[in-house]
Amino acid sequence: MVGRAGARMRAAVVGTGLIGGSVLLRLRAAGLDVAGWDPDEATRRQARQAGVRTPDGMVEAVADRDVVFLCGPLPTLPGTLLEVAAATPAGCLLTDVGSTKAELAAFAAERGLTHRFVPGHPMAGTDRAGLTAALPELFDDAAWVLCPAPGPGLAAFRRLAALLMEVFAARVVPLAADRHDTVVALASHVPHLLAGALAGAAERSPLRDAVLSLAAGSFRDGSRVAGTPPERTANMLLGNRAEVLAALASVTAFLDELAGALRDGDRATLTARYADGRSARAALAARPTAEVRRRFPLAGSAGELRFLHELGAAGGHLHGCRTVGDEVEYLGRRLVVETRDRPVPPLG
Repeated sequence: MVGRAGARMRAAVVGTGLIGGSVLLRLRAAGLDVAGWDPDEATRRQARQAGVRTPDGMVEAVADRDVVFLCGPLPTLPGTLLEVAAATPAGCLLTDVGSTKAELAAFAAERGLTHRFVPGHPMAGTDRAGLTAALPELFDDAAWVLCPAPGPGLAAFRRLAALLMEVFAARVVPLAADRHDTVVALASHVPHLLAGALAGAAERSPLRDAVLSLAAGSFRDGSRVAGTPPERTANMLLGNRAEVLAALASVTAFLDELAGALRDGDRATLTARYADGRSARAALAARPTAEVRRRFPLAGSAGELRFLHELGAAGGHLHGCRTVGDEVEYLGRRLVVETRDRPVPPLG
């Protein structure tokens, strides 16, 4: 990747835990000039031992960079964004990897940073934590949400999208920030609640040891993310509280239907509800898509933003973004099968 005036792109990562560390290692593997920083001194030592330049001060790490990834805990991101914006050149691209987007996107807009800050969220991770758990291949073919803003924000979005696709081999999913928070509440955040509830109930069981000794794939799969560091999970849930509670209500209503059918001995309803769940599960493995190719003026337009938002909302993603003359060309894929009772909206 090249940065200013054809030079090697200079990147920095602030916060080098599991996600930030994986970003750091991938950037280094791709040949970028990369620096890292973490508030924890031991983590900084680990990064140095891995061969990554890691100054003791954050300002030194981000100075004169072309792109900076903000990867600290959710509550720290607004303050870190302001610090990094003040310490970097006006053309430096800024993004984050937090699991909620609307609040930080609004914060950046209020402070006039949408021309260089693009909210982001890679949908990847493990139940481990820290730089020692980082994997440079973590984002291969992963969905990486970006939230494009109108006007100058579109140019920043294009730059970052191209970087993510080229360096991380990620599928870029463009979504409005508020739509992102609604989607991940059910796709990611409620599963953390359910996993915690399942594992927590086992922990409280008077037959705990027997339960855990017999725990097979269903328990292990269902409780996997309960192994996530508790503070990180709490930050995520509280950061998206309203949307998570709304999504949890829909899950609770469905669970009540299952429980009611079980109490009543209603085999037909129980079977029907599980057929609904099986259909969604099967769709995870079989999602037929069609190629999408669209061009827009480099100056940016409402039509471009609408296309991007609709593509992500329809379950699609980008796999290419390039400049062709005085236009930008997007290559992507979108679902071709309409979800039952939820027609896919038109693109652009």
